[in-house]
Amino acid sequence: MSVAGRYECTTKTPMGTQKGVLTIVPEGDTFTGTIAGDLGAMELENGTISGTTIAWKMTMTSPMKIDLDCKASIEGDDLTGTIKAGFFGTMELKGTRIG
Repeated sequence: MSVAGRYECTTKTPMGTQKGVLTIVPEGDTFTGTIAGDLGAMELENGTISGTTIAWKMTMTSPMKIDLDCKASIEGDDLTGTIKAGFFGTMELKGTRIG
Protein backbone atom coordinates (compact mmCIF):
# COMPACT_ATOMS: atom_id res chain seq x y z
CA MET A 1 0.00 0.00 0.00
CA SER A 2 1.21 3.50 -0.81
CA VAL A 3 2.15 5.95 1.95
CA ALA A 4 0.21 8.65 0.07
CA GLY A 5 -2.69 10.33 1.77
CA ARG A 6 -3.94 12.54 4.55
CA TYR A 7 -3.47 11.46 8.16
CA GLU A 8 -5.21 12.88 11.21
CA CYS A 9 -2.33 13.05 13.72
CA THR A 10 -1.63 13.79 17.36
CA THR A 11 1.73 14.67 18.87
CA LYS A 12 2.42 14.69 22.60
CA THR A 13 4.40 17.90 23.17
CA PRO A 14 5.55 19.88 26.21
CA MET A 15 2.63 22.25 25.40
CA GLY A 16 0.12 19.38 25.53
CA THR A 17 -1.30 17.19 22.80
CA GLN A 18 -1.24 18.91 19.41
CA LYS A 19 -3.52 17.81 16.55
CA GLY A 20 -2.98 18.26 12.85
CA VAL A 21 -3.54 16.82 9.40
CA LEU A 22 -0.41 15.46 7.71
CA THR A 23 -0.54 15.30 3.90
CA ILE A 24 1.97 13.08 2.09
CA VAL A 25 2.46 13.32 -1.69
CA PRO A 26 4.96 10.66 -2.90
CA GLU A 27 7.27 11.26 -5.86
CA GLY A 28 9.17 7.97 -6.29
CA ASP A 29 11.30 7.42 -3.19
CA THR A 30 10.80 11.02 -1.99
CA PHE A 31 7.73 13.01 -0.96
CA THR A 32 6.43 16.48 -0.31
CA GLY A 33 3.53 17.64 1.81
CA THR A 34 2.32 19.70 4.72
CA ILE A 35 1.05 19.41 8.23
CA ALA A 36 -1.66 21.82 9.32
CA GLY A 37 -3.04 22.25 12.82
CA ASP A 38 -3.84 24.67 15.60
CA LEU A 39 -0.38 26.30 15.42
CA GLY A 40 -0.58 26.85 11.65
CA ALA A 41 0.89 24.94 8.71
CA MET A 42 4.40 23.67 7.99
CA GLU A 43 5.93 22.40 4.77
CA LEU A 44 7.54 18.94 4.88
CA GLU A 45 11.15 19.13 3.67
CA ASN A 46 13.62 16.47 2.46
CA GLY A 47 10.98 13.71 2.61
CA THR A 48 12.27 10.19 1.94
CA ILE A 49 10.46 6.86 1.61
CA SER A 50 12.01 3.47 2.38
CA GLY A 51 9.34 0.77 2.16
CA THR A 52 6.74 1.76 4.75
CA THR A 53 9.09 4.12 6.63
CA ILE A 54 9.10 7.84 5.92
CA ALA A 55 11.41 10.57 7.20
CA TRP A 56 11.29 14.34 6.82
CA LYS A 57 12.22 17.68 8.36
CA MET A 58 10.06 20.68 9.28
CA THR A 59 10.72 24.12 10.71
CA MET A 60 8.26 25.29 13.34
CA THR A 61 8.03 29.07 13.64
CA SER A 62 5.33 29.49 16.31
CA PRO A 63 5.45 29.84 19.26
CA MET A 64 9.23 29.73 18.63
CA LYS A 65 11.50 28.73 15.76
CA ILE A 66 12.79 25.17 16.04
CA ASP A 67 13.92 22.56 13.52
CA LEU A 68 12.11 19.22 13.71
CA ASP A 69 13.41 15.81 12.54
CA CYS A 70 10.60 13.34 11.92
CA LYS A 71 10.35 9.62 11.21
CA ALA A 72 7.30 7.36 10.97
CA SER A 73 6.17 3.93 9.86
CA ILE A 74 2.90 3.37 8.04
CA GLU A 75 1.08 0.04 8.33
CA GLY A 76 -2.28 -0.04 6.62
CA ASP A 77 -3.98 3.18 7.69
CA ASP A 78 -1.96 3.63 10.90
CA LEU A 79 1.03 5.97 11.24
CA THR A 80 3.38 5.81 14.25
CA GLY A 81 6.58 7.72 14.70
CA THR A 82 8.62 10.33 16.47
CA ILE A 83 9.46 14.01 16.15
CA LYS A 84 12.82 15.15 17.50
CA ALA A 85 12.53 18.78 18.61
CA GLY A 86 16.00 19.94 19.65
CA PHE A 87 16.30 20.58 23.40
CA PHE A 88 12.63 19.52 23.86
CA GLY A 89 13.64 15.93 23.09
CA THR A 90 11.69 13.33 21.15
CA MET A 91 7.90 13.34 21.00
CA GLU A 92 5.47 10.57 20.02
CA LEU A 93 3.52 10.95 16.76
CA LYS A 94 0.41 8.88 15.94
CA GLY A 95 -2.03 9.15 13.09
CA THR A 96 -4.80 7.51 11.08
CA ARG A 97 -5.32 7.84 7.33
CA ILE A 98 -8.43 9.89 6.54
CA GLY A 99 -8.07 10.08 2.78
